[in-house]
Amino acid sequence: MVFNALKILQSSSSSSSLSVSPAELASYGNRVLLINEKLISTLVKPTNTSDNVSFALAAVEVEIFMVGPNVTLDKIPRLDTTNSSVDIDLIGIAKNNNETRSAAVTFMSYSTMENLLKPDFFNTSNDTVKTMMSTVISATLPKTTNTKLTKPVNFTLKHIREFDPNGSLSCVYWNISEWIVDGCSVLEINSSYTVCSCVHLSTFALIMQTSRPSESDSQLDLLYLVCVIVGLVFFSLALLTFALCQRRPGVNNVARINLCISLLLAHLLFLLTQQFLSLIRPHQVLCDVISGVLHFLFLSGFVWMFIEAVLLFICVKNLSQISSKKREVLSTGFLCVIGYTVALVVVAVSVGLVPDGYGSEHCWIKRDKGYIWSFLGPVCVIITLNMILFICIVIILNSTLKNLNAEVSQMKQTKTMTFKTLSQFVVLGCSWILGFFTNGRKELEIIFLILNSQQGTFIFLIYCVLNNEVRQKYRKFFRYLCCELKLNTINCVLKKR
Repeated sequence: MVFNALKILQSSSSSSSLSVSPAELASYGNRVLLINEKLISTLVKPTNTSDNVSFALAAVEVEIFMVGPNVTLDKIPRLDTTNSSVDIDLIGIAKNNNETRSAAVTFMSYSTMENLLKPDFFNTSNDTVKTMMSTVISATLPKTTNTKLTKPVNFTLKHIREFDPNGSLSCVYWNISEWIVDGCSVLEINSSYTVCSCVHLSTFALIMQTSRPSESDSQLDLLYLVCVIVGLVFFSLALLTFALCQRRPGVNNVARINLCISLLLAHLLFLLTQQFLSLIRPHQVLCDVISGVLHFLFLSGFVWMFIEAVLLFICVKNLSQISSKKREVLSTGFLCVIGYTVALVVVAVSVGLVPDGYGSEHCWIKRDKGYIWSFLGPVCVIITLNMILFICIVIILNSTLKNLNAEVSQMKQTKTMTFKTLSQFVVLGCSWILGFFTNGRKELEIIFLILNSQQGTFIFLIYCVLNNEVRQKYRKFFRYLCCELKLNTINCVLKKR
């Protein structure tokens, strides 16, 4: 009952932390730690061999191990909780207690203690953002006369937040009013956990330091917001154009419509997720689902890009529109199955292999264990295939146009090559190639952001603005609109008279 009450007290203290001074938070945290240690020490009982006690509540997980003078173990097993574990030479400590030849260790993992012992209590000379990367743990030797350690104690702390490779991790312990590193060092780091070694027992945690977001980052966020909104507007215009201005919808039109739908939904969902990230992030299941849907939508967009490249290759090879017989082979249903099933299979396999690979800090794919390659792998394959198709298209165009009249060939070659180059390298994923080479460089990130967010704009320009038939329909539409406005104005004037 006391431990469950502590969870409520810690949560309420977190919600009102703006009105509580740091000194009061530290004082309250010290009292919570002291009460917990006194309560748990009552569970330690004398034993001749060995004994253990463990329990888990909402606020804390506890592991207790006791050894006596007649212990038969060579070493005690690792004490494990959900997010942490400890290796300690308890038998060696017991042997140093000459009178009782016994010892006991208590290991506690607190789920909400960071609300009191905040990572900002880690005072460093540099101005950085400090993040608690593990649960707060505590290890003590209750009812043990000689508490001197025979060997350093190793703690394995699982990361409870996404690991930032550019951050600096520190193993720290709580010293009355602050987190300090004295006596603790990092033995091993990977994307999932960190191993700390300490020469004393106390209350420990893992804190990451990262650079504070600069003003340019906020400007970059604003630029991203504006660019994505512009891209979404042109995606919508392109879809409207494909739906209303195409006289004979064919296979190519189906591919372009689905390409626009996939990318429109992907960019829109990602934009909304980032804008409401603070509300979505606490709900891990929702964040995981959004990550999976984004993975599916972006991958299906790339698959439709590849289908568009294949159809373009067929068009150039035949130097005419796909015939009705071809349409039967490449029917709308067949293309839809390919366009969405391939992406769905990749996502399903990814979930089956690594179920916890989704749900990063930004509700995207985690970078742990190379899971990001479940997205980058198919992207690399599709971009490579598109490049091969583009080279084949250039070779076919070059050899075919040479056989035509020289003047006509030169004109057609200029127009066709310009159109195909733009459609292949921009619409079919050229902008994503740049994403592999940014490496944190702001200039390349800005260029990648603009190109990637403006795919809807490029599609509208290439397939709508540069299409003579579409331009004529737009002219007729605007003329009709102007005439209607004029007629309405004249009617209003006549009614007034």
